[in-house]
Amino acid sequence: MTSSLSRRRALSGAATLGVGVPLLAACGSGDDGAAKDPASDPATDAPSTPSSPTATETASGTPSSGGGGAGGLVATADVPVGGGVIIKDAELVVTQPSAGEFKAFSAICTHQGCLVGSVSDGQIHCPCHGSSFSVADGASQGGPAQTPLPEVAVTVSGGEVTRA
Repeated sequence: MTSSLSRRRALSGAATLGVGVPLLAACGSGDDGAAKDPASDPATDAPSTPSSPTATETASGTPSSGGGGAGGLVATADVPVGGGVIIKDAELVVTQPSAGEFKAFSAICTHQGCLVGSVSDGQIHCPCHGSSFSVADGASQGGPAQTPLPEVAVTVSGGEVTRA
């Protein structure tokens, strides 16, 4: 007894496969933590490079040596006036709105939890959806985020910015 594949059976199998695969994919495990990881968000164009424990980014987005010292977040000399430094591992952005005035804010965008990507022209920028925040007070200045970045208390001692 030979079994031949009829056209009707072949089309039925293809249709079942076409519906079954997406259905199984939809039932797969979701990645609920993806909103906090901009590297997993296809909307970001930020490079995904591993960072060292003291890795920071300057306003131009280039790696900085960071403060490193005993508990220091960043050296004051590494924070440009009118700009800031993103400290990825601490999820903080340290800014210097005017000479000698240092502020720190959460580096997590209040819109959808992405890590902010750069600091320039007096603004902290989120690469995910284009929100921007003031380096002076963290206030939302554009984009979908309506809530300011939460301020984090810092002190300056010995040429380093540290958490208060």
